[in-house]
Amino acid sequence: MSAKIIYTLTDEAPLLATFSFLPIVQAFTKPAGITIETRDISLAGRILANFPDFLTDAQKQSDDLAYLGKLCLEPTTNIIKLPNISASQPQLKAAIAELQGKGYAVPNLPENPQTDAEKDIKARYAKVMGSAVNPVLREGNSDRRAPKAVKDYAKAHPHSMGKWSADSKTSVGTMGGKGDFFSNEKSVCVDEATDVKIEFVGADGSTKVLKESTPLKAGEIIDGTFLSKAALVSFLAEQIAQAKKDGVLFSLHMKATMMKVSDPIIFGRAVEVFFKDLIAKHAATLKELGVDFRNGFGDLVAKIEKLPADKKAEIEADIKAAYENGPALSMVNSDKGITNLHVPSDVIVDASMPAMIRAGGKVWDAKGQTGDTLAVIPDSSYAGVYQAVIDFCKKNGALDPKTMGSVPNVGLMAQAAEEYGSHNKTFEIPGKGTVKVTDKSGKVLLSHEVEEGDIWRACQTKDAPIQDWVKLAVKRARASGTPAIFWLDKARAHDAQIIAKVEKYLKDHDTTGLDIRIMTPADACTFSLERIVKGEDTISVTGNVLRDYNTDLFPILEVGTSAKMLSIVPLMNGGGLFETGAGGSAPKHVQQFLEENYLRWDSLGEFFALAPSFEHIAENFSLPKAKVLADTLDAATGKFLENDRSPGRKLGTIDNRGSHFYLALYWAQALAAQTTDAELQAKFKPIAEELTANETKIVSELLAVQGNPVEVGGYYKPDLAKADAALRPSATFNAVLAKV
Repeated sequence: MSAKIIYTLTDEAPLLATFSFLPIVQAFTKPAGITIETRDISLAGRILANFPDFLTDAQKQSDDLAYLGKLCLEPTTNIIKLPNISASQPQLKAAIAELQGKGYAVPNLPENPQTDAEKDIKARYAKVMGSAVNPVLREGNSDRRAPKAVKDYAKAHPHSMGKWSADSKTSVGTMGGKGDFFSNEKSVCVDEATDVKIEFVGADGSTKVLKESTPLKAGEIIDGTFLSKAALVSFLAEQIAQAKKDGVLFSLHMKATMMKVSDPIIFGRAVEVFFKDLIAKHAATLKELGVDFRNGFGDLVAKIEKLPADKKAEIEADIKAAYENGPALSMVNSDKGITNLHVPSDVIVDASMPAMIRAGGKVWDAKGQTGDTLAVIPDSSYAGVYQAVIDFCKKNGALDPKTMGSVPNVGLMAQAAEEYGSHNKTFEIPGKGTVKVTDKSGKVLLSHEVEEGDIWRACQTKDAPIQDWVKLAVKRARASGTPAIFWLDKARAHDAQIIAKVEKYLKDHDTTGLDIRIMTPADACTFSLERIVKGEDTISVTGNVLRDYNTDLFPILEVGTSAKMLSIVPLMNGGGLFETGAGGSAPKHVQQFLEENYLRWDSLGEFFALAPSFEHIAENFSLPKAKVLADTLDAATGKFLENDRSPGRKLGTIDNRGSHFYLALYWAQALAAQTTDAELQAKFKPIAEELTANETKIVSELLAVQGNPVEVGGYYKPDLAKADAALRPSATFNAVLAKV
């Protein structure tokens, strides 16, 4: 069996960067006997893989995501996983339209499927949307932290931080356990393997099976909960009124891409409450147009374009009135009038909240000015974490990157743990009645009295991932010598089950001399902040959603971005999944690239992922050359940071492609200088010399293309030849790489 790394092809800026960086990786690994294979898990790739019966033979695409899912169960697996789109419905529709324009006859997404064929199409698209990728690949728990080189760089070159004042009006608005998922949760741990059925029993006695079969393993936790529509609508109305009264910007923070069933519904409710009078007045017209507020207020803005001029003008006047009568809205793009409520995928809580906190509690208004905000996060399960940071900053001022400690994370995410595995068990309730979860013996494990429009969901967490998570937490605490805090709240039903298992499995490990505690998320956050300002580190040991939140929150505050994190997923069967950071800023980078031929995406995450990937190869395949690649890449990355070779902020400085050249230059120099492997030294000595001699010429070739629009033949599915030409514009650099 040969040493092989699977490099994933994904979306947006990470994909564009791959056209430039992957040829470097392929060239440098070839002399070490390592094969680099690509697999397409992009949104477009996922769509095509799910509709082979609509395509010609030449257009058909293998289901690479399913392939990688099986591969993650193999002990020698080694995958570099770049950020991908967790598609919202508007993104999915845009990708479908682009593919159709390229001659791929994939079907439209049925809005209200009636026939079996339409229902089948919608079910296939459901497999593509939201967190379609991560639950399939994550057969291990997460070890995510800022590499020392990144922390050192942030301390020496601190990023900007907005000032906080004690009288800031910014706060988090949350349902506080009144009718939300947190308050309604029930949780059980099954002793023996079973299979459960989820059904809705209406007040009229009718029964509807929501999900026929959900197998559970022995020791598995299953939760059921619901969010009340009535409570949510009332809460949203209160928050809108409160923002208006306090004179702050109203902002909604959801995760409508990852939580692809529940959060679009909640987002749509917020739009409906904010524009209540407008919607009531024009209900018939909006119904005729097919406006769906789960796609955001932008769906109305787009669809009224079809109306006669006078009717359109009437609605636009009422839109203006709604803005004037309500609180000012937080803006995604002030220049283009795109509000926080326009597109559900524009504001993702784990990126938007840290950005607001980093900016001193400020968000943008319609005039391009910044102001305080009421940040609305309806469910209270994790909202308190952000309020804890806000309270801390109001009291102590902004955090200082020059002196901050760090909050690395050990995250429970294996086998679709917790909420991220809930999508196929989340339902909008059709009427008044009861949702029941019964096992195969007929015993009712969970039940809830619900009303029409409530959102009910079930989540699973298997026992083996919890054991592995506890083991990883102890290992990291021992290796780092820092406290490890389990962020768990005994007042939450699910967490109470998890706490019992954590306390049980900690006894399986030697914890002598370790500081391991269990604290509520808000208290754990405050504790970590109290240490971080003293330059001390604290490991956050969290469930799946908090893993997502914390691995954006703390990196954005500490080092300015979450894209530069070292993210290792030790797969439970022995393989390795190496993630390259977050992609939240990817769409803006693509827009700038297409307009100016300037790509600001920073590939540091890719550099950091590759080094442990090589180490994994060295260990699994007894391949010393792979260890040399890892060591020299680490050295090159250190020099890269010392010399500040990350993409600049404006035209005329090196962008992503220039940063790749410098990584290659420093890596070749490190390989030429090392003496551990004479063969690699001899191979890379002339390469290093040629790259060094041509540095000025290569950089000038890379800079020369900047400033003009560039065409890559598609947003979701770029044309390979066009993208390759655009992302590899230095003939001199390409020629040197070809000699490796």
